Amino acid sequence: MKTRQFLATALAAAAALSFAAPAVQAQGNYKSEYRMSLVLGPAFPWGKGGEIWANKVRERTQGRINIKLYPGVSLVQGDQTREFSALRQGVIDMAVGSTLNWSPQIKELNLFALPFLMPDYAAADALTQGEPGKRLFTRLEKAGVVPLAWGENGYREISNSKHAIKTPADMKGLKIRVVGSPLFVDTFSALGANPTQMSWADAQPAMASGAVDGQENPVAVYQAAKLNTVGQKYLTLWGYINDPLIFVVNKDIWASWSKADQDIVRQAAIEAGQEEIAIARKGMIEAGKPLVKELSANGVTVTELSAAEREAFVKATRPVYDKWKQQVGADLVTAAEKAIAARKQ
Repeated sequence: MKTRQFLATALAAAAALSFAAPAVQAQGNYKSEYRMSLVLGPAFPWGKGGEIWANKVRERTQGRINIKLYPGVSLVQGDQTREFSALRQGVIDMAVGSTLNWSPQIKELNLFALPFLMPDYAAADALTQGEPGKRLFTRLEKAGVVPLAWGENGYREISNSKHAIKTPADMKGLKIRVVGSPLFVDTFSALGANPTQMSWADAQPAMASGAVDGQENPVAVYQAAKLNTVGQKYLTLWGYINDPLIFVVNKDIWASWSKADQDIVRQAAIEAGQEEIAIARKGMIEAGKPLVKELSANGVTVTELSAAEREAFVKATRPVYDKWKQQVGADLVTAAEKAIAARKQ
């Protein structure tokens, strides 16, 4: 009898250990530090979103998942267009990345760079929170990463050191810094500008020296980087594209975490994304656009296009839109157009 009881107890203990093994193994695979890649640091809404995410995860996992921020895409020597490949390969563990920077590897992400597709914030939300956003997350999963939530860099407005931009003719000959995307090159070439691809790290010195005349970025980035101090005295609000951000984790890193910790990381990303979007839009969605008034007070000439003036830019870039609709995927773009048409403003 005692022998039977001993065997039963031993078997029960073995069974308990077998059930516990995955959790123990997963815990054992945790790294002491996880590397999060960012283009911009916490002084900008983008980097602040990454910081919020990291802090929430660290607190809610009691330090099991400890995340260190690497702004300036320093894990890939500042080359923004290499970030996604490095994330997929495991050089980077996590990232809050731009759809624009990742579009060379994931062509569907060029959706957000189609000129003048999204006329307002409600349109941008209709894409990220609707069917197009779901399709893009599925595409990213197939590419080997785990997308968790959306953030936002914001509507990219154009600035320069020469003169106010009100018409496509005002773009003629201007040397504009752009990210490394063929679609950007096509768009600015269609407007008569001279698009010049360079990293953000190289852009500010180039503006200060006059090597480039202008750039395009959200107003929050313009303000935080104090671009008015590097000659960017003329800013035009044209809202030609919105640049969503995506909170992602490397596939193998994700698989190494317990289900409970995966849930924590996902929920923290969703919350951080929502908070980051609010930060990115602050000063631009309130009556009177306080951020724009602040810029004007700093001596910046701010030009807001009328509907008719904006339409001239839409018309000038329409051939680019039509060409890239096919490259992005006509079905996806059509779904995006329908989602925007049905949005609640």
